[in-house]
Amino acid sequence: MKQIRTEITINASAERVWSVFSDLEKFPDWNPLITRASGDLRQGGQLDIYMEPPGGKAMGFKTTILKVEPNQELRWQGVFLHKILFSGHHCFMIEPQGDDQVIFVHGENFGGIMLPFMGSMLNKVAKGFSDMNRALKARVESGS
Repeated sequence: MKQIRTEITINASAERVWSVFSDLEKFPDWNPLITRASGDLRQGGQLDIYMEPPGGKAMGFKTTILKVEPNQELRWQGVFLHKILFSGHHCFMIEPQGDDQVIFVHGENFGGIMLPFMGSMLNKVAKGFSDMNRALKARVESGS
């Protein structure tokens, strides 16, 4: 098992962060990592994700949503061919720190027998998580 966890402080309400983050159609306007996303944002729903890690190979995949709590949390599971080969449990959490500040947590737990061969790709993904966090902060705080 390999874990990536990133976080950033955003000067806005949880509701504001969620409204920008959950608007999947606008991801191409601001998100440098997940450049396209579509699907049904509900527990059990599926998302089609297109990810472009910095310096890495772009990839598209389907995810199954495990949990959606508006203004608080989104979790999904992605699998490459079969979960025994490679899988990821992705989470986004919005943790209020007062009325107008949150900590946005963005992480993923990876597993599968291909994991030992994915080291350099996972380093690029980790950078992509941080890039996405900074872009979300900029988008939310600018009021766009």
